[in-house]
Amino acid sequence: MTQQKGPSGEPATDSTGEAPPPPRPTRTRRPTIGDVAALAQVSKATVSFVVNDRPGVSPQARRRVRAAMDDLGWQPNAGARALSTRRWQTLGLVIRRPPELLSTDPFFPQFVAGIETGLAPLGYALVLQVVPDAESERRAYERLAGDGRVDGVFLTDLRVDDPRPALMTELDIPALIVGQPQEGTGIPSISVDDGSGIRQAVRHLRSLGHRRIGHVCGAEGYVHTESRRIAWSEALAEAGLPELPPAKADFTGASGAQATHRLLDQDEPPTAIVYANDLMAIAGITAATSRGLRVPKDLSIVGFDDIPLADCISPPLTTARQDVLAWGHAAAQTLVALTEGKNFRPVQLPSVQFIVRASTAPPPA
Repeated sequence: MTQQKGPSGEPATDSTGEAPPPPRPTRTRRPTIGDVAALAQVSKATVSFVVNDRPGVSPQARRRVRAAMDDLGWQPNAGARALSTRRWQTLGLVIRRPPELLSTDPFFPQFVAGIETGLAPLGYALVLQVVPDAESERRAYERLAGDGRVDGVFLTDLRVDDPRPALMTELDIPALIVGQPQEGTGIPSISVDDGSGIRQAVRHLRSLGHRRIGHVCGAEGYVHTESRRIAWSEALAEAGLPELPPAKADFTGASGAQATHRLLDQDEPPTAIVYANDLMAIAGITAATSRGLRVPKDLSIVGFDDIPLADCISPPLTTARQDVLAWGHAAAQTLVALTEGKNFRPVQLPSVQFIVRASTAPPPA
């Protein structure tokens, strides 16, 4: 390297009279995918989707990413691109439920067990995450997409105007709805008509002579809560019976007991109550008994789900049975097929069965 010299040809000196050290060559930091994402104002997952030419990115965002790549001179690492297309043989399930509800609801343990029985023979594993709110739920899905560690996800507990189907399209994650189909989303679903269990309950109670049949709803905002309430309302209309104001609850035993008391406090209380799940129905039996009522002589009670405890209580619970294990097993096999690029084929799930036990009887004379 040529040493810098002053006007007289002598080496240039600083204020101390000594020649400064020769300048060091500058090193430019190699841009990263994070730099591209920041410049384009998108997530790193979106940059990855653009690089790998995957759908789910708007044209505007795609143009911004391409422009940022050009401005920064960034090129994706060939090894990283190969890794991004790797199959992990792992499926994801994000459950958004309050801890007090999830800990008492027997549905999800059975559903997860069904998924595991479907995945194990295929060499797949399940990644399960429980989150408390909508923002945590969204971040969980974004992490699953950004890390690329799952091949697909299950969508359960669909809510009215649920944003998750659109989010799955945006993140380009294969998904399967376990519940009623959501029109316009393009995401396949498997489900049974759980409203049929409620309709059978109303018909059963009507055949016993009941004319005032109440309903304790599940948590607000869920599609299955609304479908069961509608089934109850339509079945009453079909039978020519008056519709009482439904009592709101949230699927927990405590809320079921409180809702039962509200119904029984009415000037003309129901002689029978249909609950949105067994847990609330069992709590309803306890609530009625605490008021001096006899079940079923004074009040008939019907549950939904047929949990293992349903036939062990006194009196054994009349209820609608869903084969939740079969749901999970079928959902697992269906989502695996979708992630492997196979065409979706509708699955025939076991129908809801109505189980008559000792908690229902003719109304008091």
